[in-house]
Parts: sequence; structure tokens; C-alpha cells
Amino acid sequence: MEGRRIVGLTPARIADAGLQLVEAGEPFGVNAIARKLEVRPSSLYKHVAGLDDIVELMRGRLVDRYRATPEQRAWDQYVEEVVRLQRRMYADHPALLPFLIGKTITSSSVIEAYDDLAVALQAGGFPDDDIVTLIGMIDAFALGFGLELASPEQVWQPDAPTRLFGRLLADSGSGPERIERSFELGLAVLMAALRERLPRAQG
Repeated sequence: MEGRRIVGLTPARIADAGLQLVEAGEPFGVNAIARKLEVRPSSLYKHVAGLDDIVELMRGRLVDRYRATPEQRAWDQYVEEVVRLQRRMYADHPALLPFLIGKTITSSSVIEAYDDLAVALQAGGFPDDDIVTLIGMIDAFALGFGLELASPEQVWQPDAPTRLFGRLLADSGSGPERIERSFELGLAVLMAALRERLPRAQG
């Protein structure tokens, strides 16, 4: 019976089952994934070493869905698309973040995506000594704005008079409008700062 159920069991299916559990807010772990796939936990261990492996498979599946391809285009166009796609990924899957944060990234597809970004930045003229730092900065920017996109529409609600902040909030428009303006301004500042660094790096 079990033999028929596990036909086609693959790392991708295991990762997808894990993603479905996390997104649904259901218990997550090797046993929970095995139950969802209707297999014994021992069957999963033929494909993964443990829960950390499964989390990395899940990370890889997500990145593959939201991955930008360098193709033949300017470094800044590529970086901007990377930021927009990463932001959307974090916003679409906030429940997964607690499982990803604090775990070393080993997924080959995720490493390949970072490698694409490193190559694009190097081709754009950034020195090797800066590239890892810049990638971390780009990552943090996308993560921060992704979480903001997943936040409540009304992030701040002062319960007492303020000198200025309350009026600015009232004038800032709806939550989605404010968030998009904030993101576009932040992205413009980020890209301008990256472009500004190039002459100093090349000079």
C-alpha cells in the first residue's frame, strides 16, 4: 500500500508539501510532511537528511519561482528586477521567514541566483571586495520592503496627539499607496547610491 503511495516521491514534492503546511499555518516538521504525503517518515529520509534539508529545498523552490535571469542587459536593470521579485517573494510568503532566517543557505539554486547577481555586479564595474557586501544590502532592502508589503494596511495608529507625525500620516494616503511610494523612493535611492559608487570604485 505504502509502496504505491510513494511512487513519484521527489525532493520537489517534499518541498512543496512543506510549503503548503507552512502557508496553511499547520504543524510543520518531518512527521507532518510525511502525513501530508501519506508516507512513512523513513521514506522522506531516502531523499533528505532531515528538516534543515527540507527547509533548504523549500527556499530553493521559492527562489526558482521568483528568480530573475540576467540575460543581456545592464547591471542596474537586472538588480532592480531582482529587488522587485525578492520583495514580492517575501511579501507572498511571510509565514516561511521564521524557518529561513538563521539557517545557512546551501540550496544550489539559491546559490546560483546569488552567483548571477555577483557576476552582474562585477560586470557592471563593482570591485570584488564590495560585491558580497552589496548583495547583503540588496537582500536586506528587499526583505524589509517585502515585510512592509505584507504588513497591515494601517501600520501606525497614534493614540495621543503628535507634533507632526499624525498629520503626515493623515496626509499620506491609503496604506497600499503609501507603501508603494515608499518602496519606489527607496529603490530609487538604492539604485542612485549604487550608481554613485561606481565612479569612485573605477577611479
